[in-house]
Amino acid sequence: MRIALFTETFLPKIDGIVTRLTHTITHLRRAGDEVLVVAPAGAPRRFEGARVIGVPAVPFALYPELKLAITGKKIGRRLLKFDPEIVHVVNPAVLGACGVAHAVKRDRPLVASYHTHVPKYLKHYKLGALEGLCWKIIRSMHNKARLNLCTSTAMIDELNARGFHNLALWPRAVDTELFRPGLKSEAMREELSGGRPGAPLLLYVGRLAAEKEIDRIRTVLRAIPEATLALVGDGPAREKLERHFEGTRARFVGYMRGERLASAFASADALVFPSRTETLGLVLLEAMAAGCPVIAARAGGITDIVTDGVNGCLFDPADPAGLTVATRRLLDSASLRESLHRNARIEAERWSWAAATDALRSYYRAVLDGGPVAPTSAGHPGPVSPDPDSFPRPAGLGS
Repeated sequence: MRIALFTETFLPKIDGIVTRLTHTITHLRRAGDEVLVVAPAGAPRRFEGARVIGVPAVPFALYPELKLAITGKKIGRRLLKFDPEIVHVVNPAVLGACGVAHAVKRDRPLVASYHTHVPKYLKHYKLGALEGLCWKIIRSMHNKARLNLCTSTAMIDELNARGFHNLALWPRAVDTELFRPGLKSEAMREELSGGRPGAPLLLYVGRLAAEKEIDRIRTVLRAIPEATLALVGDGPAREKLERHFEGTRARFVGYMRGERLASAFASADALVFPSRTETLGLVLLEAMAAGCPVIAARAGGITDIVTDGVNGCLFDPADPAGLTVATRRLLDSASLRESLHRNARIEAERWSWAAATDALRSYYRAVLDGGPVAPTSAGHPGPVSPDPDSFPRPAGLGS
């Protein structure tokens, strides 16, 4: 297949969308597919044999890490030369709208995927009044697609209720060979804790942005003052968060990649993740693969991954004390931590990138064949996707 991927975010940026795309492109190429990526300028010209077209872009004022890019005639000519059989638009916004327009104009089968809960972010930037308009614009673009992929069943339910059509599940996945318990390291624990490896070590990994609600973790540190919080990542809210966490044992350590990131997960006592706007929460799966217990809000796509008391701890985000209670619950019980450590790894081992990409390729083929892709029953989406338990299990590395 010849697949044109339009994405609002790509390398060198680091986030869950980029992680999913890079693994997906790798496996599409291994399957023999041709892939052309259209992304904001700054990305490498090629990735795993896929050509990448960089489109000039400017930073979005409210969120400088997000680049706004609009294609021109030159990009259009390169797309015509590539002649994609299918166009896949990831998180259609500005650049994605160009992808939607190209597919519609050239009568190419269009797939869209929903990864970021942008309308829900607006209230964190004092733009909540625009949420309704934002939903209308995004829905209009998605409903031009033959298939709309979501990363969790929670998002399928929400988008269905909001009038999105042709919904199906794009299975989650994680690299269980990279993220593994065997990378637990006293040296990494020493680094993350600032020289206090014997004290409780909490971890946050992800963008430092308002919608992640990281500021809520301060109440945990006030209640458990002996604990250290290591924040891995960066973003537009860093300076504000540094001021917010003054006087606590919070440490901002910047980005980590590869085995250093995997070692950070494996070496911490728990990953704390207060966000209520996650469509999936890939970072949770990475932590679980490394055997790191997770403490997360019972919201959005997180409930697809975490079962409270089995492979992680969930808290009610409406309860101001919920995050602190859940953290104490985990830190106070060695037996619970060991149980979660073991079960988290077992859960992660169910989800391989190869299987997730096989499912995606099956969707592509169904779209190209013109057959049913996401049938509905009684108005509720019936996602066409393999039973997760039928996915090939990657070779377990043990715990």
